Amino acid sequence: MITLQQAISAGMSQSAVSRRVSSGEWRRLERGVYLRSDHRLTDAARLRAAVYCAGPAAAAYGPSAAWWLGLDVARPSRHWVTTPRSTSPVRRRGVQVRHRDLHTADLTMHRHLPLTALPLTVIEAAVLLDDAAVVDRALQQRIVTLGELDSAHERNKGRRGSKTAAKLLKTARSGGASEGERLLHRLLREAGITGWKPHVRACGFEIDVAFDTQRVAIEVDGWAWHAAFCDMYTRRAGVNITKRRYARPRCAAVLTSSRDMEIGGYLQSV
Repeated sequence: MITLQQAISAGMSQSAVSRRVSSGEWRRLERGVYLRSDHRLTDAARLRAAVYCAGPAAAAYGPSAAWWLGLDVARPSRHWVTTPRSTSPVRRRGVQVRHRDLHTADLTMHRHLPLTALPLTVIEAAVLLDDAAVVDRALQQRIVTLGELDSAHERNKGRRGSKTAAKLLKTARSGGASEGERLLHRLLREAGITGWKPHVRACGFEIDVAFDTQRVAIEVDGWAWHAAFCDMYTRRAGVNITKRRYARPRCAAVLTSSRDMEIGGYLQSV
């Protein structure tokens, strides 16, 4: 995919571009945006076209940027594009255009597509998708730090969605690395269960909650993250932790739900 401006910058004339379109070598997607005829119009190509059509200073943001970066989010049903306030891109069906001046620290280039930098992308995707797990997973996978999220939030404080973002970050700072962990800590305290410690290092791994006396290790996460991690944890760490410290390692998923009493009872039985 190429824009008219990119083609001219590469040394082509406007008439040369027109000849390629006329010959069928290129096809025009939008005004000034072209795709080689032997290339499929994939989801990635559609997003790229949406950004290119919004102008040279446009960038993907929110769910679109998260999807482009490979974060664990579904492919957005529409394209999210941010442009400077001074621009007036043509409104297009299926494209959510936002006008906002962004700090240079909040912009990046990934696979030749302009988009918001990872910290701001994580925050905005979580807010727009109403999914705190976007922040949790990014922190769990250590692709971003809480400090980086805080800095991105400070640069964009006062803008739409910043109050929700502030609540998400406040929750993230409350102790657990995920919403599930924070729920577990609360349930343990409310049930009067003692003798546990959060974030215990053992054999090169960090256990979410450990009962040293009982030699019980609990891992808590949403199913998407937990399934893959639990398999790895059991295969690689289970034997070492069993021999060296925890005789009865357990890998249990505590669901974030309204069944607090049921979950509390299960924990007491363990």
